Amino acid sequence: MIAPQRIEAMPKSGRIGVVHLGLGAFHRAHQAVYLERYRQRSGDGEWGVCSANLRSSVGLVDGLRAAGQRYHVAEYADSDSITLREIGVIEEALFSGRDGADEGMDSWGRDREALLARMASADTRVVTLTVTEKGYFLNPASGELRADDPMIIGDIASPQQPRTAPGLLVEALARRHEAGIAPFTVLSCDNMPDNGKRTRQAVIQLAEQRAPALARWIANEVAFPCSMVDRIVPAMTDDDFERLAALGVTDPHAVVCEAFTQWVVEDSFPQGRPGWEAEGVEMVADVAPFETMKLRMLNGSHSLLAYLGALAGIETVYDGINHVELRALLRRYMLEEAAPTLEMPEGIDLDAYADSLLARFANDSLRHRLQQIAMDGSQKLPQRWLSGALKRSAAGLSSPCVALGMAAWIRYTTGEDLLGNRYTVDDPLAKRFADLHHTHSSDPSALVAAYLAMDDVVPYALVADKAFAQSVLTAYQMLNQAGLDGALAALERN
Repeated sequence: MIAPQRIEAMPKSGRIGVVHLGLGAFHRAHQAVYLERYRQRSGDGEWGVCSANLRSSVGLVDGLRAAGQRYHVAEYADSDSITLREIGVIEEALFSGRDGADEGMDSWGRDREALLARMASADTRVVTLTVTEKGYFLNPASGELRADDPMIIGDIASPQQPRTAPGLLVEALARRHEAGIAPFTVLSCDNMPDNGKRTRQAVIQLAEQRAPALARWIANEVAFPCSMVDRIVPAMTDDDFERLAALGVTDPHAVVCEAFTQWVVEDSFPQGRPGWEAEGVEMVADVAPFETMKLRMLNGSHSLLAYLGALAGIETVYDGINHVELRALLRRYMLEEAAPTLEMPEGIDLDAYADSLLARFANDSLRHRLQQIAMDGSQKLPQRWLSGALKRSAAGLSSPCVALGMAAWIRYTTGEDLLGNRYTVDDPLAKRFADLHHTHSSDPSALVAAYLAMDDVVPYALVADKAFAQSVLTAYQMLNQAGLDGALAALERN
């Protein structure tokens, strides 16, 4: 193995200009890396980060604190080309999630007040988020705030003790408004179409429940730029930690990722921002074309591979992309179903983009588990598959690859693959899925119809396309009767 390139972190500056909600692996391998590189190049210490975990992983926060908020990122171009970065841009780590098994309000938010104070401070000029699609509490199909969700109900009842990301944003902005402090910019870095607009929707609708005047101020004064983020960051495994230990890195908070990284950001930051463009961030007037391209082609392909591969007992993206028929399916989906729905700026070569994605999926140094990608399908599939399929349906075109993907997703939610292996279905609607399978287990036609009737997932206009619904049913029956190979062969014949 060639010795890795090692890059040490810059000394701490002690100054915080960015608060981040969602202290997960992606944030640590993406936004934090860009900021670390920026301050190393520029010497600008104004943009240190306070990162807060909003989930139950208090151990991550405490572990980072004990390590002085320093950790390592291993960037793999392939198994023999590695860059090891020490990241020190996080100045403060906080925990505002649920500590322990108690569901009561008093078990939430150990550092919540410190987080709100940090967000309300005039020093904080940007708040970024990676809380996943479900962290915004929006209906995936309509984009409306789920005002009937117990977490949102709790934030409406106790707005000064928020438990959700939208609730934290509303309370912090309310404090700034009352103090006469200009608002921070809110930058969503999650894989959602129009992520800035959707974040704005969640925050304003929640603020309206509290005070219409506050909602109007947010609508008029707060910037919610859209962004597109791209870097493959698998969940860490024991093998990953062993590989790092062999390189002399014993860091329980390390992250492994691919060398490729991309960030496209709408340039709307009234209170200022870091000079990200020096590190290759594309600051643009309109993110939407890049965002949609990535969601439909990269994320859509990932989901297609995840559900079909997981049903066949395939463990990782690397294993799946080396399945000849699955690789051919991904290329067909990207070029025949996803790419034709896109409206890209001049000079964007979608054929070359598809080839680059297949090459990235074939990176032999990453062990990106399909079960990780398969999480939260009800929140992801409307933007990854169904928006494109809806556009094709309106033009009188079929989407056989998406139909097969929907069939695989429905079958996946049984919690048992085609080989009889059991697994946990990790999705906010998992209980509803279990009920549907229990009710319709002996009638595939009724089961598929019930899934397609979920109007918080599937657009009504797509359900009305009887040819699409029949394609999903046919693919579902083929998966059960002939397995993955049979379903792929049947698709190839169409």
